[in-house]
Amino acid sequence: MTTIASTPSPESALTPSAPGREWWRSAVIYQVYPRSFADSDGDGMGDLPGITHRLPALRALGVDAVWLSPFQRSPQRDAGYDVADYRDVDPRFGTLADFDRMLAEAHGLGLRVIIDIVPNHSSSDHVWFQEALAAAPGSPERARYIFRDGKGDNGELPPNNWESIFGGPAWTRIAEADGTPGQWYLHLFDKSQPDFDWENPWVWEQFRGILRFWLDRGVDGFRVDVAHGMIKEAGLPDYTPPADMGSMGGVPLEPEIAAHAEADPPTPPYFAQDGVHAIYRDWHTVLDEYEGDRVLCGEAWVEPLDKLARWVRPDEMQQTFNFAYLETPWDAAALRRVIDRSIAAFSSVGAPSTWVLSNHDVVRHATRLALQPGNLQGHGIGPKTQGLPDPAFALHRARAATALMLALPGSAYLYQGEELGLPEAIDLPDEARQDPTWFRTNGERYGRDGCRVPIPWEGEEASYGFGPTAASWLPQPASWAAYTRSSQEGVPGSTLTMYQDALALRREHDLAFGAPEWLDLGGDTLAFRTGDVTVVVNFGTTPAALPAGEIVLASGALEDGLLPRDTAVWLV
Repeated sequence: MTTIASTPSPESALTPSAPGREWWRSAVIYQVYPRSFADSDGDGMGDLPGITHRLPALRALGVDAVWLSPFQRSPQRDAGYDVADYRDVDPRFGTLADFDRMLAEAHGLGLRVIIDIVPNHSSSDHVWFQEALAAAPGSPERARYIFRDGKGDNGELPPNNWESIFGGPAWTRIAEADGTPGQWYLHLFDKSQPDFDWENPWVWEQFRGILRFWLDRGVDGFRVDVAHGMIKEAGLPDYTPPADMGSMGGVPLEPEIAAHAEADPPTPPYFAQDGVHAIYRDWHTVLDEYEGDRVLCGEAWVEPLDKLARWVRPDEMQQTFNFAYLETPWDAAALRRVIDRSIAAFSSVGAPSTWVLSNHDVVRHATRLALQPGNLQGHGIGPKTQGLPDPAFALHRARAATALMLALPGSAYLYQGEELGLPEAIDLPDEARQDPTWFRTNGERYGRDGCRVPIPWEGEEASYGFGPTAASWLPQPASWAAYTRSSQEGVPGSTLTMYQDALALRREHDLAFGAPEWLDLGGDTLAFRTGDVTVVVNFGTTPAALPAGEIVLASGALEDGLLPRDTAVWLV
C-alpha cells in the first residue's frame, strides 16, 4: 500500500480559481471548536494564540480551510453561541490583535479561514437587548427582537405553545420598568438567547455591517448558525413537533432511516420559511463586494434534500451542511441512496454536495455509528446509555466511514479530533456538564458536552498537551493518552496517518470533482469507480473479495487478501 502525505504549496493554495473550480467546491474544511482546541495560557480554556500555535499541524494534516466556532464576546452560557458583541473577541479567547495574527498565520500556511456568525439570536447581555428591556412596548428598541403580549386575561400565558430546542418553553416574560409583569420574548434556544426580528430592516442593516467588519479583516467566509431560522411564520401559530423530531426541531431523534432525506416532513413555523432566502441573497451581494471567492455555508437542518438545495442556489449560499448524510445509519443501501440524492439535489442548482460525519452538536462518529439502535438521546449520550459499543470496534467502523466520505465529490468537513479517532467522552461527571440542554431538561438529556472535551496533543498526563497546565474546562478521559497526536504521527496504520494519506490521495486523484459510478461486486459491499480510483466498503459480516488493482488506502488490515467487515479500501 502506498503511503502519501503531501499538501499544496502555501503560494498556490490561496490563488483564485477559474469558475467551476472555486476553492469551496472541493475544500476539506476542519472545524476548530476554540475552547477545546489548544490553550496557550493554562487557564483550561482554548484560545486564539493556541490555535495559531497549532495551525502547522492542520497544514500537515492536509486540510484546505479552518472553520472557527464562535470566539466573539459572550457570557458563554451556550459556549459562545450567545453573542454579546459581534465585533469583538471574548477575552477568554484573546483579542482582535490575536485574531489578526491567527488569520495571517493561517493565510501564510495556505489555509483559508471561515468564522461562525450567529444571526438568529443574540445574548440577552447584548446592549441591543438590554436597551429593548429598558424601552417601552412598541418602541424601536423592542422591535429588534420578537416581543409579544401574552394571552390570558392579564397576559399571563405565553403568546403560543412553542417549545425551546433545548427543552422547556420558548417564551420568557419580562418585568417592565415599573416592575409590573410585561411582554414575552421569543427564544428558540436558551432564555439567554433572544431571537431577532428579521422582519425589521434595522436588523438587516446591523448584520450587513457585521459581515463587512470581518470581511475587511480578511476572513474567507462565514458558517451561518441556524441558517434555517430567522424568519418565522406570520402570526406565530401554535405548533407541536412530531414525536420523532429531535433536539434541533427538525431532525430525527435517531439516525435510523435515510428516508428523512427523501420525505418532506411538516415545516415548523419557526424554521425553513421562504423568507430566509431574501436574507442570503442580500448577504451574497455583500460578499461579492470582496475579492477571493468569499463563502457562506449554512447550518440548515432542512428536509428533504431537494428543499435544502434552495439554500445554495447561485445567488445565495455556496454550501450548506448535508445533515441527511450525517444521520444515515451504517447501511450500504441507505448510504447509496443518500449519496445519489445528495449529488442530484445539489448538482441541480450548480452547487457541490458537502459531506460531514461529526461536529460540535452530535455524538462523535467514532462512537455514534456503532451504537445500538434506539440509544441516541437527543444530541448526546452518557453513562446511562444502553448498548454502548466496544471502542475498538466503533473506531474500526468510523475509519471505514471516513474513507468512504473522503472519496465522494464535493467538499468535506472534519471535526477537530476525529483525525485522532476520538470517541465520545461518555463518563463526564454530572457536576462538570455545561450544555444548556442538560440543565433545561433537569438531566434528562445529556447534551453535547461529550463531543466538546478538549483534544489531546501529546504526553500521558496533565492535559495531554492541550495547555501548559492540567486545567481543562471539561475533564478529559484517562483513556485519551492513547489518542494523542504525538503517539500517532508517522505511525503506519494510525488513524492520523490514514487521514493524512486519504487527504493527499483525494487531492492527487482530484476526487472532489469525480463522478462516482456504482459497481456491483456482490455480497454486502458498496463499491464505486470515481476517476481512476475504485472504492470498496464491506458492510457485511464476512470478508469480501476485492477487484484487481493496487490498494493505495485501507481503513484496516486485510484478512488473507479479503476485505473484512466494516473496512474500506481505495484501489487504482
